[in-house]
Amino acid sequence: MKKINLFLCFILFVSVQMICAQTVELKGTITAEDDIESIHILNKTSLTNATSSKDGSFTIKAKLNDTIIFSAVQYTLLTKVVSQEDITSKTIAVTLKLQTNQLDEVFLKRSLSGNLEDDLLLLEAKPVINFYDVGIPGYQGKQKTSAERVLHEATTGGGLIPLNPLLNGISGRTKKLKEIVRLENDDALLVRLKNDLKEDFFKDNPLDQKHHTDFFYFVQEDPDFRSVCSKSNLDALAFFKKKLDQYNTNLVTKQ
Repeated sequence: MKKINLFLCFILFVSVQMICAQTVELKGTITAEDDIESIHILNKTSLTNATSSKDGSFTIKAKLNDTIIFSAVQYTLLTKVVSQEDITSKTIAVTLKLQTNQLDEVFLKRSLSGNLEDDLLLLEAKPVINFYDVGIPGYQGKQKTSAERVLHEATTGGGLIPLNPLLNGISGRTKKLKEIVRLENDDALLVRLKNDLKEDFFKDNPLDQKHHTDFFYFVQEDPDFRSVCSKSNLDALAFFKKKLDQYNTNLVTKQ
């Protein structure tokens, strides 16, 4: 009886997956105030990607409820979920917003003496509240991302179907979710490194600005990206320099 129930659950799961898996090729357009060439488009659900042309057009395969990410150094990251309207029309259109970095206004209440020990005593910074200091137990570890929470559910049996680990393993969903989490972590590392190193790196290693976005994704696609660049900024700079030599060689070859 248990084997029959397991088989029925598996058939139900596969049937639902097939219904939701009607993939179409979407013709997309991007509009923005600045350059719209070489915008990186990633379908995080199917792990496929594309790059926009000079006029902001692109094509990418997707199905209903797929999550598509649009990213570029000069624009704010945009996330779009594929709707039924997009699937029906086989088109998708987005508008990107320029990235703006604004600093909060700073007011100096007290003059500094120049003596580090004395000046530190004048600071009014407050310590981070600890749950246990106020008698409330609470989790203080790193918060999971959305993809990490979905992966946890898929591998621990949470959700509506108690057979999630087995069914997700058979269907390959668990493997795909792990890859999505890896891509999210790599994206976060790349964003941090670009914010910290981009200006100084290109000052010493000139590259036409129109190639900057493409270069960074070229760096990220290297299998050694995370293991090397997560060590220190110095290691990341050396890695960037090595990849830039390869990237420039590729540019010459394409011409």
